[in-house]
Amino acid sequence: MPSPWVSVIMPVYNTSKYLGDAIQSILQQSFRNFEFIIINDGSTDDSENVVLSFNDPRIRYFKNEENKGLVHTLNKGLDLAEAEWIARMDGDDISSPDRFEKQWSFLNEHPTVEMLATTVTLINEDGKLTGQWKDDISAISTSEITERLPLNNCIAHPTIFIKTSLLKKFRYNPDQSMSEDYDLWLRMAADGVQIHKLNEPLVKHRILSSSFTRSGKLNVFQKLAKVKYEFATNAMKQGKGNAFVYKTLLYSRIDALKGWLKQDR
Repeated sequence: MPSPWVSVIMPVYNTSKYLGDAIQSILQQSFRNFEFIIINDGSTDDSENVVLSFNDPRIRYFKNEENKGLVHTLNKGLDLAEAEWIARMDGDDISSPDRFEKQWSFLNEHPTVEMLATTVTLINEDGKLTGQWKDDISAISTSEITERLPLNNCIAHPTIFIKTSLLKKFRYNPDQSMSEDYDLWLRMAADGVQIHKLNEPLVKHRILSSSFTRSGKLNVFQKLAKVKYEFATNAMKQGKGNAFVYKTLLYSRIDALKGWLKQDR
């Protein structure tokens, strides 16, 4: 097989119910020149059998013998990637068949772009459409994305195409396992990386009961406050304080107050 142009990274953990559709949506892409790195993070369900049921030379299957967590698995996929570009995918989402083709065409037409997301359509655990993500559709341009990120995440992780060299520079932060993608966008934006987005929903993004906004003892404002505060304080310790960092720090304190008020009710 010729050297792939894109490395697709898909971490898998106990998503056997949805995994077949997710894998199929990648293998059926009209854009064909990619390797498909699937890493099973110690699943205890039937995920491995689902992966092994596919016979496609583009699939590179790896398995963590025990659950190492999403950040570890993402960084492992990053280290395994052999292509110049990385595309992300989750084991419970569905990509449109022309997703890669449209993103690749945009990148060819805009050679200075190093990261490109798309908008998403939200689906529930039963696969039914539930609408759009407000922060996603209200931050399309690069300037809108940079303006909104200190307030809230507005990039759907499984939609991105990103230069492998750029992602290897920043990597995923093991100390931000609560929202490793949001922390990554904040660190990149603070460093001047411009994030672009196609205003087209090319991924059906499944919201599960175990998602960031629905799980754990902390409410969503407390979680956002923690992610933002840790990012901002780490940036300042490294001498990277700027207007973007200070703005994020301010909103972390506002979120903390909102979280306290919500908890107090």
